[in-house]
Amino acid sequence: MTYTSSKQLNFEEFIAQYGDNTRYELIDGELRDIEPTGPHEAVAGSIAGRIYLEIFRNNFNWLIPKNCLIKPLYTETTALRSDVIVLDKIELTQEPLWQKDPVICNGSTIKLVAEVVSTNWQDDYARKVEEYAFLNIPEYWIIDFRALGGLQFIGNPKQPTFTICQLLNGVYQQQQYRLGEPIYSDLFPNLKLRLDEVMPTS
Repeated sequence: MTYTSSKQLNFEEFIAQYGDNTRYELIDGELRDIEPTGPHEAVAGSIAGRIYLEIFRNNFNWLIPKNCLIKPLYTETTALRSDVIVLDKIELTQEPLWQKDPVICNGSTIKLVAEVVSTNWQDDYARKVEEYAFLNIPEYWIIDFRALGGLQFIGNPKQPTFTICQLLNGVYQQQQYRLGEPIYSDLFPNLKLRLDEVMPTS
């Protein structure tokens, strides 16, 4: 994880300087370089494709935007950029910034977020778990294909892990899946998916 500036930014400054650059997000006024790699983007694309197929198959009125920021209404110093986000089309009509910028403020618009773990694994496993739960997002997927997360999050020995966080009474209940294990999602109960199927080829 790279901190690129010692100067604190607010949301408006971040949007003006980095809003179109998908490498960056803002957490508590600190600019974060997400440092995406080719394999990281391949995994994110594969996850998005699998989810889109389920949306299409179930005729859900949802969409997956190409780029999107999450700006919780309660803060002016955070703008999260998830790797995959699923939005409710009907709820989009209540979003105050959507018509001008691809920014989501209301947690009720978000059905699911997925993060592909990279060097900023602390954010994915800790900070974003809290943020997304506070926003009442029903599901949060953490795809740690390189086993970068700390031992307290993915166990010992470290191995590729797919974590499904499902919201229950405002708190995420987490279920971990390893290579070869079928993954279960409350949101997509008919989804057929294993971590092996989204791993990069190289």
